[in-house]
Amino acid sequence: MHSIPLAFTIPIMNHRQRFLNTMHYQPVDRAPLYDFNFWDETLPLWHEQGLPKSINQQNAYEFFGLDASLGGGEPPNWNGGIRHTLFPLFPIEVLEDKGQTQIIRDEIGVIVETAKEGCLSIPKHIGHTLVDRDTWRKHYKPRLDPDTPGRMPVNLDQHANLWADPNREHPIFQGIGSLYGYIRNWMGLENVAMVPYDDPAWFEEMVTTLADLQIGLLEKCFALGAKFDACHFWEDMCFNAGPMLTPEHFKQFLVPQYKRITSLLNANGCDIVWVDCDGLIDHLLPLWLEAGVNCMFPIEVGTWNADPIAYRKQYGKDLLLMGGYNKRILAQSKDAISQEINRLTPLIEQGGFIGFCDHRVPPDVPLENYLHYCHEVRKHWGNNTDLPTMHAMDS
Repeated sequence: MHSIPLAFTIPIMNHRQRFLNTMHYQPVDRAPLYDFNFWDETLPLWHEQGLPKSINQQNAYEFFGLDASLGGGEPPNWNGGIRHTLFPLFPIEVLEDKGQTQIIRDEIGVIVETAKEGCLSIPKHIGHTLVDRDTWRKHYKPRLDPDTPGRMPVNLDQHANLWADPNREHPIFQGIGSLYGYIRNWMGLENVAMVPYDDPAWFEEMVTTLADLQIGLLEKCFALGAKFDACHFWEDMCFNAGPMLTPEHFKQFLVPQYKRITSLLNANGCDIVWVDCDGLIDHLLPLWLEAGVNCMFPIEVGTWNADPIAYRKQYGKDLLLMGGYNKRILAQSKDAISQEINRLTPLIEQGGFIGFCDHRVPPDVPLENYLHYCHEVRKHWGNNTDLPTMHAMDS
């Protein structure tokens, strides 16, 4: 791996060493083998195609012979386990019974019409609790206090010992919330789109409060000796034509707050900070880099033709990458699946890139295709070295 001379033998690494060396462009024995989990509909269909009924989103990565799942169901203790969003959550409240459906206020204060148990339906948004400064300060700001009891994990001493252990076998990835995506969820896209224009001071207050929450929580962790291997934002703030917030507003309001957080992380030994943002991120990507967010996860191919190889050519080694395998190809032929693995292999070998399906595996992918994909990445990216057992049947 990484163009090392064949005469040089790299010792077998543990999960943590493998992740850190990969993301720092250092030699590795093999690439980390991750997935980003599956659509809810995928595994039930695969059960009909021969997948054992005992396999679910929490244990599938083990069955398919991968190291970890980063989309839920990751191995125990890979995530720091800190509550970094609203806490306490809103109590779910039924506002109106409409027979087969009901209108509820959900756990983040959004009013939705949802099907009752046994009926499948996407909830319809009706309204929001967060509508102005008064509702922000009454219902939301008090739920964003880093000192609220219960935010830190149960058995904190055990977690702190693991966080501080320089010899632990696996990486720890701590979530650090959101500066925009949460607000959009709480008040809706149309409403949040107007706030930077109608009341920029209030928008700045909300963004700053969210940053204060993450800084307060991180300071508690670092006081306990925590050494996180990577921290990650969630910011679904782009769609297929670009960002939901203008780059100008992003630079004005978000970049200074990102910098506060990433500076604290860097000062405490964490220099890998990724953001999970769907859609066309190209207009915001240089601003994230300016703000100290140096890794994009996942690289979504989508209709906007994002490509990890193109990003590497444009940004060089300053930009770390995770994801980027076109999930649409998984539904095509096995030859096409292998060709895409081969196309990405030089980037894997260069380092700074961990490849996996660009988002959750959809239900149009046949089980045998995904099995073929797993066999191939184990061979070409796993280097046939220290591979986890693949419990799946042969493809």
